[in-house]
Amino acid sequence: MSRSNVIAGLDQGRLAAIDRLLERDYLEPGRLPGALTLVARRGEVAWCSALGLMDVERNKPVQRDTLFRIYSMTKPVTSVAMLQLYEQGRFLLDDPVHRYIPAWKNQRVYKAGVYPNFLTEPAARPMTVRDLFTHMSGLTYGFMQRTNVDAAYRTLGLDGSAELTLDKLVDELGRLPLEFSPGTAWNYSVATDVLGYLVQVLSDKPLDDYFREHIFERLGMRDTGFQVPADKLERFAACYQATAEGGFSLQDDPHGSHFTREPRFLSGGGGLVSTLDDYFRFAQALCNGGELNGRRILGRKTLDFMRMNHLPGGAELPALAQGGSFSETPYEGQGFGLGVSVKVDVARSQVNGSVGEYGWGGMAGTFFFVDPSEQLVMLFMTQLMPSSLYPIRQQLRAIAYGALVDLPGA
Repeated sequence: MSRSNVIAGLDQGRLAAIDRLLERDYLEPGRLPGALTLVARRGEVAWCSALGLMDVERNKPVQRDTLFRIYSMTKPVTSVAMLQLYEQGRFLLDDPVHRYIPAWKNQRVYKAGVYPNFLTEPAARPMTVRDLFTHMSGLTYGFMQRTNVDAAYRTLGLDGSAELTLDKLVDELGRLPLEFSPGTAWNYSVATDVLGYLVQVLSDKPLDDYFREHIFERLGMRDTGFQVPADKLERFAACYQATAEGGFSLQDDPHGSHFTREPRFLSGGGGLVSTLDDYFRFAQALCNGGELNGRRILGRKTLDFMRMNHLPGGAELPALAQGGSFSETPYEGQGFGLGVSVKVDVARSQVNGSVGEYGWGGMAGTFFFVDPSEQLVMLFMTQLMPSSLYPIRQQLRAIAYGALVDLPGA
């Protein structure tokens, strides 16, 4: 094998399988509009490829600087923001949430009934900040379509509506029962939006200002924010919804998108728009132990703490996840850290990788992972809902890890 075909221990010929997979199985059959993929190791980009269209209706190709709705890939950003405040002694993980949201002091748990007539009982213990980080808070998402509690979220527009603000979200959640007592189960939820609210409370800054000053400016993330300004609109991708026939239809036209307007709801759980290179800077900072180009966003030990499995007793997600609930990661072989999924058993996960690999995805199909042991970062950007429709994330992991050809320590 020629050394010229290997970058940072990644074989270029093997990484080319990324484009072959995407073209053959997704773009040519009309299952995806377009895609942008990056693989880096030891901070060096070994593969970056743009395929297909960012806007089918306007026939605009995906570019490296295309702006994407990253939705729940916002969550790791919010988690890092909170952990920055943790490093300043502003809170502890076992602090009750009601210390910062007094109206949540006497939370109750659902027993029966439908909104607004719920039968409830007292929670077994107060919700803690750790419960919010780990999605063990008892909160939920309206789109789960699973319980009478998430039906109330839909009625009240708590997953996002034109009238929703962070203050209103927290106020309404304080009036609703939890799905379970905090710490007893795992359920993907608006918990990270509540963490975003706590960032505002603890820092005395709006969430967008905090992100900009303490994360985006430090890392040079110039295109990431809660709004797409007019001078960047031409780079903003369209978003699509999968159809029953196997194709897709327009879900959000960039020229009429709510992302082009000043947001009322600063969603720390899903509100950001970003580019491949901006989010790569963030992911690479995590891979580097919390810094990029001499600008640090987290201490090394804090980042180690973030990516530990924080589920009780070192459990995996299948032991705690609510039946029928959705998340942006498969459950088998996965634990959960402070705002990110963490691989704890490679064989049980049934996907190639490393113990300690962590990351997350978004509902329009975007995802990233960081593997500290291999110093490997991968990002995938597209705009198709729902993210769970195709096994692209697992397939791309298999290709990326299959391209590693150097020996450990080489």
